[in-house]
Amino acid sequence: MSFYKKHGKRILDLCLAVPALIVLSPVMGITAVLVAVKLGRPVLFTQTRPGYKERSFKMYKFRSMTDERDGRGELLPDEVRLTPFGKRLRSTSLDELPELFNIIKGDMSLVGPRPLLVQYLPLYNRRQRRRHDVKPGITGLAQINGRNSISWEEKFEYDVRYVETLSFREDIRILFETVFKVFRREGISSENSATMEDFTGTPEEEG
Repeated sequence: MSFYKKHGKRILDLCLAVPALIVLSPVMGITAVLVAVKLGRPVLFTQTRPGYKERSFKMYKFRSMTDERDGRGELLPDEVRLTPFGKRLRSTSLDELPELFNIIKGDMSLVGPRPLLVQYLPLYNRRQRRRHDVKPGITGLAQINGRNSISWEEKFEYDVRYVETLSFREDIRILFETVFKVFRREGISSENSATMEDFTGTPEEEG
C-alpha cells in the first residue's frame, strides 16, 4: 500500500474538507432554510450506505424530493417527487455539501466511488465489488466521465479503474475536473429517468 493511500489521502481530505466546511457554511445555512421552506423538514436526507470494505455508515445530503405518497402509502416515483427546486439543488451539487461531515468523520473521502444503496451489494460481480476497496467519495472517476448519463456497467468500470490507479495526482485531476462539470451541470440525469435507474445486477464474466 502506498503512503498516499495509507496516510496522504486522509490528510488531503482533512486539509480540504475542513476549510471548505467553514467557507461554505453560509451557503449551507441558506440552502437548509430554502429546503425547509420548499420541501419541508427534516432538511437533511440520511441514509445507510456501504463504505470501505462494505461497512455501513450514515450518509448526509440535503433533501431534494418531497415525501408525496399514493393512496396505499407508497412513495410516488422520483420523477413526481423531484421538484424544480430539487432539480436545481442536484444540478448545482449543493445537495452533496453535508457529505463534508462524512469526510471529516472518516466515513468518506473527497474522491472515490460514490456510495450506493445497501441492497445493491449482493448484485455486484467480483470485479465490481472492488469499488469498496477504498472509501467512497463525493466525486470520482465515474462522475467526471458521465455521472448518471452512463450505464451502471460503465460507471463500475470507472470505479474499479480508480481503485487500481489511485494516486495523489489522479485525485487532484478529478477534483479540478469535477469543478468544471458542476459549472456545466453535465450528466445529472440518465436518458430514461430523473435520476438513475435501479441497478439490477451484472453477470459474472467467464474465464
